[in-house]
Amino acid sequence: MKFYMNKGDDNHDEYVEKVNQGKYPEDCSVPLNEPFVNENGYIQNLILSPVTSVACIESFADTIRANHYHKTDWHYSYVISGKIVYYERPVGETEIPDPRIFGPNQMFFSPPMVEHVMYFPEDTVFVTLAKNVRSHESHESDVIRVNFVTKEYIHDLIAKLNGKPKKSLSKRIKEWFK
Repeated sequence: MKFYMNKGDDNHDEYVEKVNQGKYPEDCSVPLNEPFVNENGYIQNLILSPVTSVACIESFADTIRANHYHKTDWHYSYVISGKIVYYERPVGETEIPDPRIFGPNQMFFSPPMVEHVMYFPEDTVFVTLAKNVRSHESHESDVIRVNFVTKEYIHDLIAKLNGKPKKSLSKRIKEWFK
């Protein structure tokens, strides 16, 4: 198993402590501590902090999830398999930023009041760890739907990118095509 340690200025414990204090880090990429590895395999602790909801989500290739923001909730997302093309921006912004790409054994954070959307270029399984209870009713009462990124936008972007030489693409976009 290859481990993809998220890179960031903070270590995992500092990152999680900031979240717990309501001081949400600017970088959505969550650094992970080294896993415990022995002859039996490995144990990767994701969060050593209270959460109220943990969900395993399967998403099929060429689908979109989220396109919303949370009024009070936040969540960590840990990728088990596949790939997530993740967009985020503060509520009220109109520009579509460059995406972040997350693959197996990587984790990212979505704070409250930040619009976010996930595009799945391939079948993907990921786990979310959330602050609030995630029954359908409680989740929907905290979510505000937005039309941030559409599948048409993604398909147009892919078509444009496929026509460009790979050298001219940003590092983040190159990761998408790996």
